[in-house]
Amino acid sequence: MLNNPAARKVSTAVLEPIARLLLKLHVSPDAVTVVGTLITCTAALVFFPRGDFVPGVLIIGLSVIADLLDGTMARLSGRAGPWGNFLDATLDRVADGCVFGALVLWAAATGNAWTTAAALTCLVGGQVISYAKARAEAVGATANVGIAERAERLIVVLLAALLAGLGVPYVLPIALGLLAVLSVVTVVQRIVVVRRQLKAPSGGGE
Repeated sequence: MLNNPAARKVSTAVLEPIARLLLKLHVSPDAVTVVGTLITCTAALVFFPRGDFVPGVLIIGLSVIADLLDGTMARLSGRAGPWGNFLDATLDRVADGCVFGALVLWAAATGNAWTTAAALTCLVGGQVISYAKARAEAVGATANVGIAERAERLIVVLLAALLAGLGVPYVLPIALGLLAVLSVVTVVQRIVVVRRQLKAPSGGGE
């Protein structure tokens, strides 16, 4: 959804001038990646457990720019490669863990067992979704399927958190419940797809 050509064209037009300026200031793409992750983790862990969702979401929203900016900087500077991809993917898992982990703390503080279980399922499911894709590629398969990709999960949960911070009732527990279900479905989808790719054909064929 977020990788269509039109969206990429708009983001490139917005981000390239900023990326060029940072490169002129000798800021590396890796530094932007690390700083963006630290901002996300700090905002999530400071604000979300207390239920202060509006400032937390706004700050994390700004850090999303860094998540897009580092790739643009790497491309413009000719530094795009395996290391940048590895660092970005690894720190994305850290950021996601902090966001959903902070929501687990918030849900536990509210005393709602179902919301806590949903947030915990989102936390674990999100990590397994990414791990399943990485392991599939490691064994020679692909797992580029699923209805709950990282970008979509973050958009849904951050929008729900913002609305909750603005006083809309029940929206965040409902969003967490929905994402929990979609995360489990996505894990199953990837397992099934990889199993089909790696299943050895029987002697008579299928």
